[in-house]
Amino acid sequence: MELYADIMIDISHSELDRTFQYRVPEELRGELEPGNVVEIPFGRGNRPTKGYVLRLTEQPSYEPEKIKEIGRIVTDLAGAESKLTALALWMRDYYGSTTVQALRTVLPLRQKAASKEKKTIVLKLSPEEAQEKLEFLKKKNQKARVRLLEALIAQPRLPYEIVTGSLRITSLVLKAMEEQGVLACESQHVYRTPQLIRKLLEEEQAAGMKNMPKVQREGLKCEEDFQEVRDAGGQREADALEFAGAGRGAEVWNGGSVSRAAGSPGTPAFVLNEAQQYAVDEICREWQSNPLGKYLLHGVTGSGKTEVYMELIAYALSQGQQAILLIPEISLTYQNVMRFYRRFGDRISILHSRLSQGERYDQFERARNGDIDIMIGPRSALFTPFQRLGIIIIDEEHEMSYRSEAVPRYHAREVAVKRGALEHARVVLGSATPSLEAYYGAEGGDYRLFQLPSRAAGGELPQVSVVDMRQELQDGNRSILSRELYRKMEQCLSTGQQMMLFLNRRGYAGFVMCRSCGHVVKCPHCDVALSAHRNGRLVCHYCGHEEQPVKTCPKCGSSYIGGFRAGTQQIEEIVAGAFPQARILRMDADTTRGKDGHAEILHAFSNREADILIGTQMIVKGHDFPEVTLVGILAADLSLHVSDYRAAERTFQLLTQAAGRAGRGEKPGEVVIQTYEPEHYAVVHAASQDYESFYEQEISYRKMSGYPPAGGILGIHCTSRDQELLEMAAGYLGRFIRQAAARYQVSVLGPADEAISKINDIYRKVIYVKHEDTKRLIALKNKTEQYIEMNEGYRTIGIQFEMN
Repeated sequence: MELYADIMIDISHSELDRTFQYRVPEELRGELEPGNVVEIPFGRGNRPTKGYVLRLTEQPSYEPEKIKEIGRIVTDLAGAESKLTALALWMRDYYGSTTVQALRTVLPLRQKAASKEKKTIVLKLSPEEAQEKLEFLKKKNQKARVRLLEALIAQPRLPYEIVTGSLRITSLVLKAMEEQGVLACESQHVYRTPQLIRKLLEEEQAAGMKNMPKVQREGLKCEEDFQEVRDAGGQREADALEFAGAGRGAEVWNGGSVSRAAGSPGTPAFVLNEAQQYAVDEICREWQSNPLGKYLLHGVTGSGKTEVYMELIAYALSQGQQAILLIPEISLTYQNVMRFYRRFGDRISILHSRLSQGERYDQFERARNGDIDIMIGPRSALFTPFQRLGIIIIDEEHEMSYRSEAVPRYHAREVAVKRGALEHARVVLGSATPSLEAYYGAEGGDYRLFQLPSRAAGGELPQVSVVDMRQELQDGNRSILSRELYRKMEQCLSTGQQMMLFLNRRGYAGFVMCRSCGHVVKCPHCDVALSAHRNGRLVCHYCGHEEQPVKTCPKCGSSYIGGFRAGTQQIEEIVAGAFPQARILRMDADTTRGKDGHAEILHAFSNREADILIGTQMIVKGHDFPEVTLVGILAADLSLHVSDYRAAERTFQLLTQAAGRAGRGEKPGEVVIQTYEPEHYAVVHAASQDYESFYEQEISYRKMSGYPPAGGILGIHCTSRDQELLEMAAGYLGRFIRQAAARYQVSVLGPADEAISKINDIYRKVIYVKHEDTKRLIALKNKTEQYIEMNEGYRTIGIQFEMN
């Protein structure tokens, strides 16, 4: 019986979003499997082309005699890329997308960016010959050649930039001396270094270069020059340039914790507390016996989760394996990267959205070639092509940034677990406020739970006070700053300490709330707030229910009802007017537009260049400022009423994470939470930093409503520039799904407008399907995809699926 393979041609050719069938030769049977990268003859000329095996079958798609044969398995890509291809196929089936979309997500760098080369001028003459040549050039009064040869006699290898820059030597002179055999110009491919790491290199080199003679310091501006100095015999000078934590000292595993090898210049090893050490020891003990280990590290803010991550990464390296650390993009700052770079040095790299195409390509190539062992970055770093992946760590795993908004709409946590299963790598989730999905999984045995109940440095959690802004209004205070927060800000500034003011803008102006009694206008059919549209109408984005705009509160009759109108710029103006002596930094989308805007602001605040940092969610994501003793949380309850069943969870996480920024140093911290709903369980439990109590209350609501993680929900998002066409398409799709609902026993909501019903002139609708069994939702998704494929009317309608 013949065996055939359905193959997707290299995804750099977007027009080939279809499969081609090839015969599997006898010698590859039993070896070839879905996910393999193969070389196949393609096109009229049968040129060798790379492809991805999607499926094996015994049924030919057309005449067997016309089917070509697979050439070979591409063995140099048989490891990482084949496994990533298999991961893409799973994502296609689970989340719903085309094969090309899934492959482009997992294998994003198909075309090589222009390479970057480093040139070095090398002396080819012996010392005696060089001296003789120098005397000859002096007699000829060839000043440029004399200047160059003198420099090469002192330093036989010189960077090209120094020769053409500082020495002012032209390319014509270099070419002439090269033809005479005096020198050679060597070229070497070099990787582009992300700016965060370049900054670390510059600072550490600056510290080392202070002890060097000026003649040796000249021109040594980058880490690659260290090797050039060594090659020229200047070992002592190179050692002077060695920077702390540059990876030169090997990691040694002693059975309990990882420590630096003797003589290494790296940061002193830290001592783990009992809870940290227990987590490290248990995970490492299971390393060989449970290669598919999945763990949840739940630690209060400041409990030292990062130290645990570093110990686990060090253990992976000691086993000859590699590590991926995912952190929210906003936390990828100089301050955080520095801790890992000083520990692991030049075996580490980073990814983030503001890298150039060339920088991104180079980081993936370094990983593919085995030049690095650790990748740090947001969710895209999950697809780093490591050959020996041993551990995937997701820090702040509750963050929404781990969910992709592009097709396929995947969640990094779920994909990390799948990649871990494919590559026998451990997966560690960490958070002070775990997602309900992760904690629910730990309760059910999917993850092993480790608790870090206290702060690593021994400090206490901050004292939290809750201010009822309804009472402030009744007492005549209409300011955004409560009287208690104002008083504490005065005290903080008078003692020379720092503070952060967090404006919770999640759900900004999206709902209608009474400032007198805190009443929020909700949908009578769904447990979510109605959203206020520009025409004033109130709409539910789950079921489509609409109401007329309200002028007075239906509960207390107050006229103080409407959306929240303050932004960070207004807050900055109010604070500057109240405290003119204070130095203020503002961090929001407007002030962080530059390539390194986030890092620059956070670095300045860390260096005590400001007293107050004002910002939105981006200022409360894992940052550690020891001098911050006060955190003010403004409009804490805005996020409670967005059209999302996770609203209470998101609010609790934001408030807890924001409060955790205070008192992380030696001085105690204070937090003021300003809210119109001080009795809401998300606010109450955040104030007491009590995750378990919040979880128990929230999961009971999820079970009653059938929402994740107690149940499953499939979102089907439809978009079009033609509003009428979209209404018709979503209506037909809704009717088809309702007809199928009886068979699959699911419940259907919608179609309804999305929370934002139009973006860039593109109209948006959504249909939700609910059932406790995710497998039924996937089956219905597959059936819906077939229906869409069969109907040409959907060719101009954008359709995206989103699981849970």
